[in-house]
Amino acid sequence: MAREVLSIGQVRIHSGSATREEAMKEAADILESVGAVTSAYFDAMQQREQTVSTYMGNELAIPHGTNETKHTILDSALSVVRYDGGVDWGGEPVTFVVGIAGKGDEHLEILSQIAILFSDDDDVARLKEAGTPEELFAIVSSAGV
Repeated sequence: MAREVLSIGQVRIHSGSATREEAMKEAADILESVGAVTSAYFDAMQQREQTVSTYMGNELAIPHGTNETKHTILDSALSVVRYDGGVDWGGEPVTFVVGIAGKGDEHLEILSQIAILFSDDDDVARLKEAGTPEELFAIVSSAGV
């Protein structure tokens, strides 16, 4: 699935930190830049976050829209951003922000693969040690995401 929903241009590494809003905006901007969502998707992500946190544990947040905002999704895609300085996600420490847009029910399979990758502490350590976006992309891609 990696070739379909994730390309090297959708993977970034930042040495600094970001606010939760800045991280969600970057995730939405990356998805918009590849034509997967409309400009309204950032607002959809914020609506979801107000309802329920998209913090998943193990330093991972997966911001995404609500069912009511599915019309803002044009195609399935991911964005993967690592913030080495961290993001305060409603009081939880986040290093990885994986923006997701799933057309139809495709988000369920994508979420499943991400959850498997981030459930393994050794995999998370490898993701944190990746020195370049290319290395990070290779690890995520090899997990079938």
